[in-house]
Amino acid sequence: MENEEVSWTICQECKGRGKKSRGLSNKVKLHYQMALDQFEKTKDKGTPPIRPKGHQHSCLNCSGSGLLRSASPPVADKENYPHVAIIGGGIGGVALAVACLHRGIPFTLYERDTNFEARSQGYGLTLQQASKAIEGLGIFSLEEGVISTRHLVHTTAGKVIGEWGIRKWIPSDAKTFQKRTNIHISRQSLRLALLKQLGGQDAVHWGHQLVDFKESEGDAINLRFQVNGEMKSYKADLVVGADGIRSSVRRLLIGEDISPLRYLGCIVILGICPLSALEGITSPLLDSATVFQTANGNERMYMMPYTSDSVMWQLSFPMPEEEAKALSAQGPQALKEEACLRTQWHNPIPQILAATLEAQISGYPVYDRELLKSELLAKEGKVTLIGDAAHPMSPFKGQGANQALLDALTLARGISRGCRAASQWRKAGVRESVLNEFESEMLERSASKVKDSAEAAQFLHSEIVLHEGDEPRGRCLKKKDT
Repeated sequence: MENEEVSWTICQECKGRGKKSRGLSNKVKLHYQMALDQFEKTKDKGTPPIRPKGHQHSCLNCSGSGLLRSASPPVADKENYPHVAIIGGGIGGVALAVACLHRGIPFTLYERDTNFEARSQGYGLTLQQASKAIEGLGIFSLEEGVISTRHLVHTTAGKVIGEWGIRKWIPSDAKTFQKRTNIHISRQSLRLALLKQLGGQDAVHWGHQLVDFKESEGDAINLRFQVNGEMKSYKADLVVGADGIRSSVRRLLIGEDISPLRYLGCIVILGICPLSALEGITSPLLDSATVFQTANGNERMYMMPYTSDSVMWQLSFPMPEEEAKALSAQGPQALKEEACLRTQWHNPIPQILAATLEAQISGYPVYDRELLKSELLAKEGKVTLIGDAAHPMSPFKGQGANQALLDALTLARGISRGCRAASQWRKAGVRESVLNEFESEMLERSASKVKDSAEAAQFLHSEIVLHEGDEPRGRCLKKKDT
């Protein structure tokens, strides 16, 4: 399906989950009942058997998206669902708003920036697992998305020491294999596509800086924001922090001392270069379908298609934290000079960096945080976190936006399931009805991504990156571990 001016509602056959259970076979049911009977005969000694779950299969009614076309968006069901205050209008926050809209869950989306263009979020991301998740958000094609079909690894002299992707194994038209490829897109393009689902940018409460929140009478949460120098108050039944690695919601919820920012020992410099700026330069690496990286065991350059006619580059290298902060603070000119100085390597890397405008360059030290424990989130019953606010990670595995999208869709589905009309969730509480299960799944799913991303910050700037082999860097480490 192509994107159109269309509204969506959840598929009633799968309840918006995109999957349906096949149920349990009689044999499985019998085995479970026998184990349960045996457990009860021992007068509840030992471990009770776990009730088996039926295998999931894609819902045919909605082709696995969980959505069906609708004449108009569902009307928010304020009587049965909690009102959700979403703090942060980035990828994760807007995705959650979209998923709530489709399910008739009332929400308000707050963003501290004064408008869409206020802060640069224009650098690129790679949709991996989330390629399927965006269909669950009503986006069936990304007009600005670029599909890569080849990935190369070079030494600084240009020798290829690794290659993988569809074009290596199955030479063919890339479009035939879209389901098995990564999609590269700018953050702002994806964010805009999500905002379109909400009816445009007016769906966001811009210029709202969260000050604090606390439970008020009647079991609601009272939120206070600074807006144009004034204090404004709002109420909600559930607060979701989607406000990034320096999340205000997280700080208010669990404090900064418990799991502070953790410096990963390197700095990243980013740039975007239009192919039209590279006059007279031809290279098979610039075919808008190739991702390549070049490394020497210290510096590492990663370059991917940004749009069909531009590329994004990411240079990273180890640097003491204070030096990295100082370099970042000096601004684009100093960052560009540092990048050019360190990458007099094979073509077309020097030419691309030289042609990149300073206005399209930024840089920052790389941080993450230690993994959260579920009990830290559970201390505040009606507040939770998603995306970088919950599990920030380094950019080196390309998982930040992917996990945020999955978080958003999973939470909305959890609210829809746990707060349905017959659930009596107000009596049990939204934490018991939704949040405990959601946070357990989110933290378990993202844990390996945080760990792998932190490890990548180390091995991508070491001799390991020069390992020869047609596989992603670091996979050789996993083989040694096993």
